[in-house]
Amino acid sequence: MDLNKELEKLRKVRKEGANKVFTMYLNTDPSDPDQQGGEWKIHLKNGLKNFEQYMQEDGNKEELKNYQQVKQKVEKFVKGNEQNFKKGIVLFATADEEVWFADRVQMPLKTEFYWEQTPVLDQLSKLAEEYPKSGIILVQQNEVKVIDAYLNEVEGTTTYELDLNTEDWREKLGPRNGLGTTGKGSTNLQVDNFRARFEENKHRWYKKIAPELDKRAKDNEWDKIYVVGEPDQAKELKDLLNKPVDELVQKNMLDHEESKVMEEIFV
Repeated sequence: MDLNKELEKLRKVRKEGANKVFTMYLNTDPSDPDQQGGEWKIHLKNGLKNFEQYMQEDGNKEELKNYQQVKQKVEKFVKGNEQNFKKGIVLFATADEEVWFADRVQMPLKTEFYWEQTPVLDQLSKLAEEYPKSGIILVQQNEVKVIDAYLNEVEGTTTYELDLNTEDWREKLGPRNGLGTTGKGSTNLQVDNFRARFEENKHRWYKKIAPELDKRAKDNEWDKIYVVGEPDQAKELKDLLNKPVDELVQKNMLDHEESKVMEEIFV
C-alpha cells in the first residue's frame, strides 16, 4: 500500500446530501492498558450506534439507509479480521462504494468516528508523515543488516557479510559464523587479531558496501535513513553514504529482533 497515493485520492472526495463518508479510526492495540479487556468492542458498538440513533431521531430515511449499508460493511470487515488485529484499524466508506479503504495498521490510533461530507484524514496524514518508507541500516563490524520499513512494519530484510578472504561484501544466507565476535567458535587471539585488522581496514571495507546501500535507498524510495551501530562503526558508514542519513543511533542492535529495532527507531 502506498499511503500517500491513498491520501491523494481521499482528499478529492466530497459527497453531498444523504450520501456521506464514514471515517473510523479504531484503537485495537492489545498492549494498550486501556484495551486489556477488549474495550475496542464497546467503543465500536457505541460509535456505530450513536450515528444510527441520531439519524432515526432526525427522520432522514435516505441517509439512515445509506449509513446502515456502510455499518454492515464495517462490521463485516472488523469481524473478518478480528483474529489478525494489529494496533488499529483505519476505514473510510460510502454507501455507493465509491469510497472503500480499510486496513489494519501497526501504528497507535485514537478511536474516532465521523459521518461527514469528506473523509477526516488528520490521523492518517500524521501516520504517513511519522512512518514513511525508511531504510534502517544496522552495522556490526563485518556485517551490515538492512531493514526496509514502511508504516511501522518490516517489508523485508537483507544481511550483507564481508568475505575476509576476498574482502568483498556478499548477501548472507544462513546463520552467523561468529567472525568478528567473541562467540564460542573464536579464541581470544583470533578475536584480537580480527579487531586489529578491522580497525585498520574499516574505512576501506565500508566504502565498498556504501554504493550498494545508496542504490538500495534509491530503488526502494526511502524517505528516511537510519544508521544503527557502535558509535565509531555507525559514524564511519554514515559518512561514506551519498544519501543523507536522518538519524544515527549509537547502539549495537544487529542481533535484535526487527520489532525491537523498530521500537527503538520509531518512538
